Amino acid sequence: MFLRPMRHENVTTAERSKIDFKGIGYIVSIASVFLLGAIAWPTAGEPEWHKVALILGMAASIVGMGLRYLAHLQQQRELKQAKRTSSPA
Repeated sequence: MFLRPMRHENVTTAERSKIDFKGIGYIVSIASVFLLGAIAWPTAGEPEWHKVALILGMAASIVGMGLRYLAHLQQQRELKQAKRTSSPA
């Protein structure tokens, strides 16, 4: 009455784009770090530690983006590996 037999349908997915939008996004973010750093560059009258702090902050931001992109690539490899090793239902 309330229970119906389960339907078994094949699920199709859309073709994935070959463009890595996440990678492009990280490149744009890195470019923005340099542009913002250029605007924030200390003038001659400011303390020297401002320049050091700015450079370290820019470097930390770029390294962080690189690490997140590497994690993204690793996740994509794991998904592909899982798809290859899974048996068809």
